Amino acid sequence: MPTFQYEGRERTGKKVRGKIEANTRNSAIMELKQQGVLVLNMQEPIKGVLDRNIELTRPVKGRDIVIFLRQFATLIRAGIGIVESVHILAAQTESKKLRKYLVDIEVDLQQGTQLSEACAKFPKVFEPLFISMVRAGEASGNMELVLDRLATFYEKSYYTKEKIKSAMAYPVTVGLMSVTVTVFLLVSIVPTFVDMFAGFQAELPAITKAVMGFSNSLVEVWYLYFLGLLALFIGFRIFVNTSYGRYYTDYGMLKLPIFGKLLQKGAVARMTRTLATLFASSVPILQSLNIVEGVVGNQLISKSIGEAKESLRQGRPLSEPFKKSWVIPPMVSHMIAVGEETGSLDSMLDKVADFYEKEVENSVDKIKSLIEPIMIVCLSGIVGTIVLSIMVPMFEIFSQVK
Repeated sequence: MPTFQYEGRERTGKKVRGKIEANTRNSAIMELKQQGVLVLNMQEPIKGVLDRNIELTRPVKGRDIVIFLRQFATLIRAGIGIVESVHILAAQTESKKLRKYLVDIEVDLQQGTQLSEACAKFPKVFEPLFISMVRAGEASGNMELVLDRLATFYEKSYYTKEKIKSAMAYPVTVGLMSVTVTVFLLVSIVPTFVDMFAGFQAELPAITKAVMGFSNSLVEVWYLYFLGLLALFIGFRIFVNTSYGRYYTDYGMLKLPIFGKLLQKGAVARMTRTLATLFASSVPILQSLNIVEGVVGNQLISKSIGEAKESLRQGRPLSEPFKKSWVIPPMVSHMIAVGEETGSLDSMLDKVADFYEKEVENSVDKIKSLIEPIMIVCLSGIVGTIVLSIMVPMFEIFSQVK
């Protein structure tokens, strides 16, 4: 966030100098005006590369967006104008990043810019779904209803994501602990027994030789392991950043044991919830599919949505391509077909989204109860193998001494 140096005059006539953070010069002047300072001079100091990089890595949290939308809908429902509502929300939000964006949006609104156009300047915060729905609300005059739907959508999407994250966090944490404990044992504990075993000149079991060989390599050429892991990480990032890589990474994630079904349900819930929200807000169907294709977060589902768009352009039903896709559960395509026949597609999609969001919640509970014993067994197996490799030759040596 740029930092502006300013000189101004307070209402009492006292001259003041200071610094203020804002996205633009206009928003800085506006914020100072609200504080009762008349700006006489303002300049922006040159920012270093490090400052810009730090600024870019601070996204607005999903929780802050949910709170903002819920409060925005409440203010509009209470009869408060959009400009004043944005002003109130900018003053009370706990997110400094979001506050700066809202101050800029307020400046644009005061200059006659529509809310959708003002928000579109910040695509990292307000995604195409948000812009399209706000634009539809502006056209129909139902901004209160649109904001309510947006708040509900982001709220449910946020909690679904958090559920999936919590399910993935436990095995990752235990896995990292397992690696840390294993490396500690191999680097610090196992080498202390190497000299002792060498002194007895006894024939060591195969398991002991294997563990000691691995331990020696970790101590002597640890940098090769580090470079290998770094190369794998960089190679994977390069691979994932290609369209081919993203597709097959998503394919592999959906085929994972235990977690694949959870990720599939989460992606289907997001797709159906987004479509339902857009349809209910009177966003044109092809535009809605374009938006969902970009935000669903899974290339396989995006491909199915692209095929659905082509199906609609050719006059065929929306549900037809979904029936042929293995990644879309049969219930989804069937409910979409029923919605098309009855003219209640948004209602049907809402019901599907509710079902799969509940499925995600149930799956997370099952995974947590299942993964804990599996991870404990894995960790016990690794540590047990290392301990066994030390204890077996020790028992043999003690038996020979007797």
